[in-house]
Amino acid sequence: MTLRRQSGPFVEGDQVQLTDPKGRMTTVTLEQGKALHTHRGILPHEQLIGLSDGSVVENSAGVVYLALRPLLNDFVMSMPRGAAIVYPKDAGQIVSIADVFPGATVVEAGVGSGALSMSLLRAIGPSGRLLSFERRAEFADIARGNAAAFFGEAPENWTITLGDLQDALPATVAPATVDRVVLDMLAPWECLPAVAEALAPGGVVLCYVATATQLSRTAEAIRGMERFTEPLSSETMVRGWNVDGLSVRPDHRMVAHTGFLITARLLAPGAPPFTKARRGSKTEHSEEDVELWTPGALGDRQASDKRLRKAVRESQSLAERSALRNSPRQTEGTAPLESADGTAEQPPAAPDEPGASR
Repeated sequence: MTLRRQSGPFVEGDQVQLTDPKGRMTTVTLEQGKALHTHRGILPHEQLIGLSDGSVVENSAGVVYLALRPLLNDFVMSMPRGAAIVYPKDAGQIVSIADVFPGATVVEAGVGSGALSMSLLRAIGPSGRLLSFERRAEFADIARGNAAAFFGEAPENWTITLGDLQDALPATVAPATVDRVVLDMLAPWECLPAVAEALAPGGVVLCYVATATQLSRTAEAIRGMERFTEPLSSETMVRGWNVDGLSVRPDHRMVAHTGFLITARLLAPGAPPFTKARRGSKTEHSEEDVELWTPGALGDRQASDKRLRKAVRESQSLAERSALRNSPRQTEGTAPLESADGTAEQPPAAPDEPGASR
């Protein structure tokens, strides 16, 4: 995997984040002959190409912009989406708590729009391997396009398999060869038997769930298998602060609950169950308990097919324009997409009319 440029003058194909005096941010991909058009003037891309990162530029109406390469955090929050993303605050915790290290073999279930995948790819480095499983082809297309746009090309050490993890994982990896497993799905407890077979002894499984009912059922399922250590659960809340002279106070808004993280480690083969002493409590869950806390029951809106098609077009267009920094005449490939039976599928052709710049 060739990492994207982190410094140096802007070149064609680079993504540039422009911030106006009011703090509004716009991300553009530099192309010869293109320009950023707003109701407050025009800023040609040629005016940015060749400038250093951190430059201040002025458009045709005299409005100034700060030009910076977007950080991964910035890119994730503005990239095309098909499914809800794993927020940067949670992605950072996942990489840290699961101890995702360079060279690791990581399994991810639930690709979504690729936000967590990009954090995992950065953590494992070019010597690691990320095996992702996704049920919906549209989400896989969006994730592949977003990753190619951010890294500048398709990561060679990333494979996306279409299908259910519990069915496809045994055919994809040998037993006891996976270092870390990250499950971002509605019912992670269904995948635990397959995960236990794939993980190496001492390997970490981390589940990302949205509700307390899912958290409880996942923890009890981990304990019930008697093959893992005692599960540990947490959530992360981030509150910004306003610091302006003597005005030092918390921001009026904060990123509070987005999900729970629950982790456990696989015991050695034949090791007896090792659990901490705890008070007895109700551990039985009915299907009704889970159904009451599904996204649909909570009123969460599902992405429409029209919105998914638009997100696919935008992510692929973004990837094509970002590839200009490597080859101005040829678009780089995308991450290989495999079906559950292991056969390779060709990625869909790029649309004739790319989506709007982000």
